[in-house]
Amino acid sequence: MLGLIGKKVGMTQIFDASGIKRAVTVIQAGPCVVVNKKEKAKCGYDAVQLGFEEYNNKRIPKPLQGHFQKAGVKPCRVLKEFRIGQEDNLKVGDVINVSIFKDTRYVDITGITKGRGFQGVVKRHRMGGGPASHGSMAHRRIGAAGQRAKPGRIHKGKRMPGHMGQNKVTIQNLEVLEIRPDDNLLIVAGAVPGPSGGIVLVRKAIKKVGRE
Repeated sequence: MLGLIGKKVGMTQIFDASGIKRAVTVIQAGPCVVVNKKEKAKCGYDAVQLGFEEYNNKRIPKPLQGHFQKAGVKPCRVLKEFRIGQEDNLKVGDVINVSIFKDTRYVDITGITKGRGFQGVVKRHRMGGGPASHGSMAHRRIGAAGQRAKPGRIHKGKRMPGHMGQNKVTIQNLEVLEIRPDDNLLIVAGAVPGPSGGIVLVRKAIKKVGRE
């Protein structure tokens, strides 16, 4: 297995073995149950569908209820698919926990950043804004955006006000400082995208494979 579904618990600080204070993020990684398995002979690739967090069956659409009943597992709030190798002997119903990262030093974590709603260019793109003195009338405005008759339009990619945040972001090569299998907790150095309580995907670092 290369990854797990988890939940960002929050940030704190700990002291490492050298006595240095480190800012860390605590993640509840798993336990995840195998809900479905895909094989290369039938689907073209090998993968497993993992479920995270048990959910009230009454609130799940009937097609998904049948999906969980066929697998013989309890309904889950989150479903994500992870690629696996042909040598992985995983079956539907198996439970996977944070112990899969016990020999891993670095992980890649994917999350959804905090949503900021509709924002102007000063906050969204860190523009300087206009003069701050009285009478300016253009303190935080965008200013001129287009051209004259030629080409007479706004170029694509122009930085303008709009929706900010709530983007899918992956932070690579986060160092694993501690694993607590009894509590399904993974403690990594640094920050992780998303708010506390947000769903994250934890995978073994791609760029660090074979370099530890």
